[in-house]
Amino acid sequence: MKLFKLSLFTSFASLVLSQVTFQDSSQTILRVDNGTYGPPLEEVHYYYDQWPIGLAVSSNSRIFTCYTRGNYTYTLGEVVNKTAERPYPNAQLNLPPNQINQTLGGIPFGSSNSEAFISVQALFITPETGSRPETLWVLDTGRPTITASDGSIYMPYGAPGGPKLVAINIANDTIYKTYTFEPDVHYPDSYMNDLRFDFQHQVAYIVDSSDENRNGFIILNLTTGAAHRRLTQHPSTLRTPDAVPQYQSKILNFLQPGPQGMLMHLPEGLDGLTLSADGETAYYSPLPSDYLYSIPTSALRNNTPPLAEQAAWNAVSNLGQRGGMANGFESDSNNMIYMLMPESNSIGMYDPSTLQFGVFVRDPRILWPDSAALASDGYMYVNINQLPYQPNWNGGVDGRMKPGAILRAKVPNGGTKIGGFG
Repeated sequence: MKLFKLSLFTSFASLVLSQVTFQDSSQTILRVDNGTYGPPLEEVHYYYDQWPIGLAVSSNSRIFTCYTRGNYTYTLGEVVNKTAERPYPNAQLNLPPNQINQTLGGIPFGSSNSEAFISVQALFITPETGSRPETLWVLDTGRPTITASDGSIYMPYGAPGGPKLVAINIANDTIYKTYTFEPDVHYPDSYMNDLRFDFQHQVAYIVDSSDENRNGFIILNLTTGAAHRRLTQHPSTLRTPDAVPQYQSKILNFLQPGPQGMLMHLPEGLDGLTLSADGETAYYSPLPSDYLYSIPTSALRNNTPPLAEQAAWNAVSNLGQRGGMANGFESDSNNMIYMLMPESNSIGMYDPSTLQFGVFVRDPRILWPDSAALASDGYMYVNINQLPYQPNWNGGVDGRMKPGAILRAKVPNGGTKIGGFG
């Protein structure tokens, strides 16, 4: 009997050992994927306090970062050393957690405060010109994530005045312009995710990535403050039907907040956005999609009735599959398009001159790249925030391990930051 048990144990142990994932490349003669590709990746900053979302790097290497709100003390910050950040421009302009939401007629809304930051999603820096200081542009969704008294988590609607675009002169750290949006342009369930600028035409292109499925572009006239929408619910702005992203060999399921929460796949639509080196083309895609799309920026700017929206729909190009989903985008002075590709721990590339996709850099440290900023020093800076290990993505368990990080790598062929085209 003991011999039988020993034999059974030995057989079971052999089976288990035969199924262990391969770990040690030093003990094999086989070719092994070491998980890396491309230029050296440098560790610039470590996040020990709050998990980041967006970042921007100034011409003199100041690094600004933002954090979408739940209970975080502040939502906009500046890196002060290798391991710390501070509220930016100051703590007073970051609303405290007890002031970021409200209830109107029994319906939860974010704050309508247009003079302080509620929940910042994205940042972008444009260079100094004769008529404009070097500017940090701050995209505030106005839609924080709230934990209710019963422990459930929800995102309130955006109240007019709360969702906004704010311009900060980084030479003196003061706000010099704020743009808010009419409710027929920014819906209550809109979620502004990313942005790019074209000062030759005095416009900002803003992505609406709402989980509620009304995805599209918001085009803001920086001179008048008026705005309009384009490509709302166009197939290229919606999550790909039946797309099932995976991350580190696990299906990326999302547990909706609340006691009756449903298990679902990644709901977010339009996410990444960048412009060509001449500003004439916008490149974009939903997050849960393998496809890259483009459209002439003139088609987004056109607001001449009655067929401007139809003309924009007709102008969309599908550039093909890139080999995985992507979120944050960037582009450089050589007209290379960069896409953060979390499923493969990499940053992908697209070359419009050859119509080919490739890889810029791949590294096991790229554990969910969530935003990128190409600086004037020729480095691509990337925020790493381990998003799939958040409780809603990880079976209710917070599996994130601090620190988060900012990584950087030199882009090829002397590429550098694209400004605001004027």
